[in-house]
Amino acid sequence: MQSRNPWPGVIAGTLLVGVPIALLGWSMGQFWATIAFLLGAALFWNLSHLLLLERWLRQGGRSEPPDVRGLWGLAFDHLYRRRRRHEHRVHRLRQYLERYRDSARAMPDAVVVLNDDLRIEWLNEMATQLLGLNWPDDEGQRITHLLRNPAFIAFMESARTTPGSVTTASPLHDDQQLEFRLVPYGDAQFLLLARDTTHLHRLEVMRRDFIANVSHELRTPLTVLYGVVETLEDELADQPDKARSVKLLREQSERMKLLVDDLLTLSRLETGSPKGPPQWVDVGAMLETLKDEAELLSGDQHHRIEIHARAGLELRGAENELRSAFANLLFNAVKYTPAGTRIELRWQSDADGARLSVIDEGPGIARHHLHRLTERFYRVDAGRDQRRGGTGLGLAIVKHVLARHGGHLEIDSQVGRGTRFTCLFPLSITRIEPTESAKN
Repeated sequence: MQSRNPWPGVIAGTLLVGVPIALLGWSMGQFWATIAFLLGAALFWNLSHLLLLERWLRQGGRSEPPDVRGLWGLAFDHLYRRRRRHEHRVHRLRQYLERYRDSARAMPDAVVVLNDDLRIEWLNEMATQLLGLNWPDDEGQRITHLLRNPAFIAFMESARTTPGSVTTASPLHDDQQLEFRLVPYGDAQFLLLARDTTHLHRLEVMRRDFIANVSHELRTPLTVLYGVVETLEDELADQPDKARSVKLLREQSERMKLLVDDLLTLSRLETGSPKGPPQWVDVGAMLETLKDEAELLSGDQHHRIEIHARAGLELRGAENELRSAFANLLFNAVKYTPAGTRIELRWQSDADGARLSVIDEGPGIARHHLHRLTERFYRVDAGRDQRRGGTGLGLAIVKHVLARHGGHLEIDSQVGRGTRFTCLFPLSITRIEPTESAKN
């Protein structure tokens, strides 16, 4: 609530006292001496109260203010009330801060508060246990000067603009895995969160090893079974009833073989490193080869496959892996689009990097399926995929191949209008090699 203006009362009181004294001095012939006396008295009055104010403020201003009247009394009272309100606000903020810190201390994850320069402002006890940081010894230190893992440093530099997470080995124990997240909050501040994912990492390794081992173990009996089926087909060619059963057995054996091969490919992509150093791959020439294979796969469906590739644009990587990814996308388009429709391959580049797009005129995919298409064994229509001979692993393989080359997959589709799969690669692994015509 706004207080009443005290100045009219102060002026009225001053005039009520000063004017009669000035008139008395004038009547006694001492007008100017009386004026000087009044000014001196006013100066003394104000200086004495100013001294009281200075002494009270020097003592902290927390005690009761001096008992004075008039304008100075109002000033003391206002300052005292404002001081009390400020102390109340500070006390409340301290309580909120303590609650926040108590909450952060109780978290099972490491929490580090960073400023805009990634310097430590506060950390909880779990940050000491998981990251080896110490409070308050490490206050003001840059987090990337204390945690020197290259993957962590690269993540911290990029996460300020691009949210994400990274999993690296613990700075304290090589066999411990930590997942880091950087969360912006407040005025150019960040929360660095780290949690122990060792158990999840071990489960993932066990899952990958299990799939790889089972796939290897299945490969040999499947090869034997496939060979026996081929022999039976030849021997029972003149017995139609039995031949149909053997044909069905062969088809399922082929399907199992494809599934095992895809599982082995995916396991190798997840756990192994590329065979040999990366090479410059002529993607345009690769697409021409894949086009010939896709036309054979299309057969009497007569899909129209078109290639629009920038001449000389090459990609640095593992040729077999890239071929596997591009073939999966193109052969999927052949399998799942109507006969006679157009399938377009575009291989282009711009200032951000290179992109390979596979565009079809198929039935399209509903939006709620798109974010799950790269999951293992995920099927939009399980019955249709089985009829087409799909294993449900093709797009998962594509995803892992692109990740190993620093790229990612984008999917754009509309039901009834077709689908576009785009492989995006960083500029650092692309180049434009002059063609023979350009050299001449």
